[in-house]
Amino acid sequence: MPVRLVLTALLALSAITLAGCTPWWSSYRIDVQQGNNIDAVAVGRLKLGMTRDQVRFVLGTPLVTDVFHVDRWDYVYHRQRTATAPIEARRLTVFFQSDRLQRVEGEGFPDEVLARIAASATTSPADPSMPAAAGGSR
Repeated sequence: MPVRLVLTALLALSAITLAGCTPWWSSYRIDVQQGNNIDAVAVGRLKLGMTRDQVRFVLGTPLVTDVFHVDRWDYVYHRQRTATAPIEARRLTVFFQSDRLQRVEGEGFPDEVLARIAASATTSPADPSMPAAAGGSR
């Protein structure tokens, strides 16, 4: 009898202890999203010659501003959906000269969008084929 009682007590203790554990295959992983979520549509609204305020209106506040490089803003975005999923990463760097947008470099965006921004310096501001710079008045 005492052996049976000890085994029952151990089984009950094991069941209580393991009840709080979640199996590894059903554990919940939160999406980890960091940085500025900027899409190709927002980047396509940029034009060379825009002011800092116009760029901030289109893209939002930059994630990184460097005191040693005041004419450079970095927009960085990382997202990992699960532990095994690939990391979605995008980086956009805008450069200013005399408080006007001079050039744009980026990774994770279509090449056509970045090429259109580079070509915007040669087009006139009233060119209807270019997207609107600020999206309206405030």
